[in-house]
Amino acid sequence: MRPQSLLQLLQSVQVQSLYPDEILIIDGSTNQETAIILKENPFQNLQYFAVPPEHRGLTKQRNFGVKKVGSTMEVIAFLDDDTVLEKEYFKELINTFEENQDVSGVGGVAINENGWSLADPNAKYDSRRYYQFEGFVYKEGQRNVVRNYLGLQSNLGPGRMPDYSHSRTCGFPLNDSVQEVDLLIGLAFSFRKIVVETIQFSSYFEGYGLYEDADFSIRALQFGKNVINNKAQLKHFHHLSGRPNFYLYGKMVVRNGWYVWRIKNPKPILKDKLKWHAITILLIGIRFINTFTSNKKKEAFIEAVGRTVGWWGLLFDKPLRV
Repeated sequence: MRPQSLLQLLQSVQVQSLYPDEILIIDGSTNQETAIILKENPFQNLQYFAVPPEHRGLTKQRNFGVKKVGSTMEVIAFLDDDTVLEKEYFKELINTFEENQDVSGVGGVAINENGWSLADPNAKYDSRRYYQFEGFVYKEGQRNVVRNYLGLQSNLGPGRMPDYSHSRTCGFPLNDSVQEVDLLIGLAFSFRKIVVETIQFSSYFEGYGLYEDADFSIRALQFGKNVINNKAQLKHFHHLSGRPNFYLYGKMVVRNGWYVWRIKNPKPILKDKLKWHAITILLIGIRFINTFTSNKKKEAFIEAVGRTVGWWGLLFDKPLRV
């Protein structure tokens, strides 16, 4: 349902230094606008599929698309339609796979959402308010500052999931490096074909599918390493359409977050359980406080209510693995 966004993405694919052998559009639209715009703007190697209602939704459409991939393909790259690629994107992905046979998943980087800057060697940074990595510095957001003060921050680097979940989400500085991670972001990740053919995207995640990419990334680790290549760059233009209301989003954050945590750590010790719940309650509290401090007071309150309902619901109805 975002034909103009998709057209922008495809135009950036068209000028890639390494053009894909196959482009599959898996369209869950309830109208013909995407089909029409693709007919008016043909692209080489493109195949269009309008999925029936029973296959609509992020994970269902991913699984539908995987079944349509050509038999000679070796790598499957997934892209959200509200992204625009830098010219070397696919070349960098393929180079990473070719040069690292133990890598099974590669993620790209949204450079317009990257908050890192070079650290001033003469400055002193408060470690509770700034995170430093390889000569770069990242200014922590409100929730991470509070977690740092309370000793609830992740004890691992970006993209790694600790035993109590709630990983660092700051990404990495744009220093042309390849960084090993647990979690890849679904708006721009790719895997060797054998991975997506062997493990499907979970049917637990329906519709918007929050954290479905984290779930898949974790399960993909059985095939090899996941890495982020900071030279595989794109821009992400966060399109608001197609996203759930704030209540459902808040509920999803907690319930889907619990589900993914237990995929990574199915039998957490008591300390990990206490930390997971403590961080979850803290984040609920921060969203309630945002009701008075943010510009979007109503949205913050509704999301906080959703998070609260989602957390209490875990006492009586825990998500089942699918």
